[in-house]
Parts: sequence; structure tokens; C-alpha cells
Amino acid sequence: MRWSKVVTLVLIVAAVALAAVITVSPVFENNQYTKKYLPLMKGINLGLDLQGGVHVVVEAKDTPEVKVTKEAMRQLRAVIQNRVDQFHVAEPVIQQQGDRRLIIELAGIKDPENAVNTMVKTAFLEFKDPSGQTVVTGKDLKDALESKDPTSGAVEVNLTFNEEGARKFAQATTANVGRQIEIVLDGITLQSPTVQEPITNGKARITGYQSLEEAHRIAVLLRSGALPVKVEVVEKRTIGPALGADSLAKSQHAGVVGITAILVFMLMYYRLPGLLANFALVIYTIIVLWVFSGFHVTMTLPGIAGFLLSLGIAVDANVIIFERIKEELRGGRSLRAAIDAGFKRGFVAVFDANTTTVLAALVLLFLAPSNVKGFAVTLIIGIGASMFTAITMTRWLLHLVAATNLVKNPRYFGA
Repeated sequence: MRWSKVVTLVLIVAAVALAAVITVSPVFENNQYTKKYLPLMKGINLGLDLQGGVHVVVEAKDTPEVKVTKEAMRQLRAVIQNRVDQFHVAEPVIQQQGDRRLIIELAGIKDPENAVNTMVKTAFLEFKDPSGQTVVTGKDLKDALESKDPTSGAVEVNLTFNEEGARKFAQATTANVGRQIEIVLDGITLQSPTVQEPITNGKARITGYQSLEEAHRIAVLLRSGALPVKVEVVEKRTIGPALGADSLAKSQHAGVVGITAILVFMLMYYRLPGLLANFALVIYTIIVLWVFSGFHVTMTLPGIAGFLLSLGIAVDANVIIFERIKEELRGGRSLRAAIDAGFKRGFVAVFDANTTTVLAALVLLFLAPSNVKGFAVTLIIGIGASMFTAITMTRWLLHLVAATNLVKNPRYFGA
């Protein structure tokens, strides 16, 4: 018996066990353990179907003033993207459907109704002189920020004009000292302040808001710019956090049951190689979860399906190789020779099967709708990890066990 190999094997088992504990340790928050596991909940974003949110379809409409064109749709998508970015949503989905529609999916939104209103509001800002002539518009804005007046506590939106806007605003206020400048948003007068003196610093403010949240929503609209065309909401579907949490819990339960069944089968049928394959699958799971966390993958229900499918593919690779090893042992080869020959003969079949699956996943990744892309991403990552664990890790573990001389009887290898 080679004790150095035994010590190496024990150290590997201990290291993997430690990594597994770190990976799925519950987080201690507010004096109690939560169900948020590391890194599954901390580093991996959950999609709309797992944490709730809103799915919206908007359609651009022709008006007498503006017609829907390809350029208008490009601008519409850019403006809505700017508005969505203000919500700080992880991995929002904004994609065009046909010539006039946009599909928008926002996960984890606490106030879906407010988010939808913010996305579809035209937000056309105008400053009008006493004669009703528009002197400055939202296109002349550089920035808009909500704040509270430190003296009065009044909530306001502070505007900063660009160079051209500052020049226009200075001319308008200089010409209308003592008179009112009307501030209009989407045709509704917000206020009509009286100009006390010329304003030449390129700044203005809008007051009269009841809360910072309301002012923030207006500031978001003004920063992102007005919509280039009129839009209407043709579909709105809200998924509550409770429903998302229920879907996640059921997916986790299904995953645990499936993985347990696989581990039991591999152990009962393939014995020692099955035990080592199970150990390699634990390493596979750790690798995949940390890759998901490192790249902040957005996990959806299809993504979970892709992960579980890749786990099955990893097991399939081990099955092919172990059957080859059993054939070699029955043919009279020594244990080490059977392991080498089994991996050599099984590699081609495993590689071909995984390559064709990755090609299919790439087609889904680039051509399929957004709700299928998560399936493709997790499947590709999982196959890459499974190739490493099945071809490299399992083989190395089998050689390591064989070198310890702890097990010599072919029956322990299912032969």
C-alpha cells in the first residue's frame, strides 16, 4: 500500500468537502439563518420567473405628427433602455418583436405599475414664454436630479441645461423678467414661476412634488429623454415574488431528488467507480455554481433545466467510460490498463456527443427567444465542466485509487 497516495486521496476529499460546505452554507443574517445559500443566491441573479417582476409588451403608434419607422424604433428602444437602467435591474430584457413592438422584462421590481408608467410616459418637457412660444425643450437638458431644499425641505427636480439650452434659457429669462415662464410636461402645466432675474448659469428647478420618489420618477424621465413616438401597452403580466419563490423552491426540490437518484444509481450499479463518479459530480456542481456566481449568470427556470440536463450529460459520459472499463476487465486486462483503455475508447463517443450538444446550445443562444437563452448558457457551462470532471477528474481519481492498492478485486469495479 502506498500511504502517500492514501494521504493525497484523503486531502482531496477534505478539500472538496470544505468547498462544498462553503458553497452551500446558509447565511447568518439578523440573528437567524436564512435560506440564501452561497453563492447560489449571492452571486447569481434570479430571473423574472424565479423572483417575480413584470413582463410588458408595448406597441408604437403612428400619429399625425410622427410615423413609426426603423429609426424611430431604434430611438424608442434606446430611450426605454435608459429609463430601465435607472431601476438598477439585473439583466433586464428589452427586445424588438416585429416592426412596432418591444418586449420588456424586469425582474425584482417592487412597484411594477410605477415602472410601467415610467417606461411608457412620453416625457416631453417644454418651457414656454408668456406668448405660448416654446423657448427650451427636454432635448436641451444635460441632467435632471431630484433633491430636497435644505432650508424649506421642499422636494424639487434640479435641471441642468447643455450649452445650447443654457443660451436659450438665458435669453428667455432675460426677456421676461417679472413675467411667468410656463413649465409643461406632456402638455400638462407643472408650474408657472415668475422670473425674478435673468438666469444665465444654465440651471432651473421644478418644485411642487409630494415625495422624493415622485421627483425621482420625473428626473428619470427627463434624463432619459422623450419617447420619439407614441406607445401603448398591449400586454402586461406581473409575476409576484411569492409565485417566483414557489417556482424556485419546487425547482430546488426537483434538483435534489434528481441528483440523489443519480448518485444512488451510480453507486449501486458501478460500485467503486460509481462512488468516484459521484465525488466528481460534487466537484462538477461546485465548479458550475462558482462559474455562475463569477459571471453573475441570470438563472431562470429554463436555466435550471439546462443545469440539470448538463448534470445528466456528465453522468452519461461516466456511464460510457465505465462500461468500456468493465469490458476491458472482463477481457483479462489489469486494473490500470483497463482504466487507460476504457477512457481511450470512451473518449471519442463522449466528445462527439458533447460537441453536438454544444452546437445545438449555441444555435439556441444566438437565435432563440430570450427566455430560452438561459437554458443555452447554463447548458454550455455545464457541458464544459462535465467534460473536465468526467474525462480528467474521474480518470485521475481512478488511477489514484488503483495506485493505493486498496482495491484489487474487479468485482468492486462492476466487472
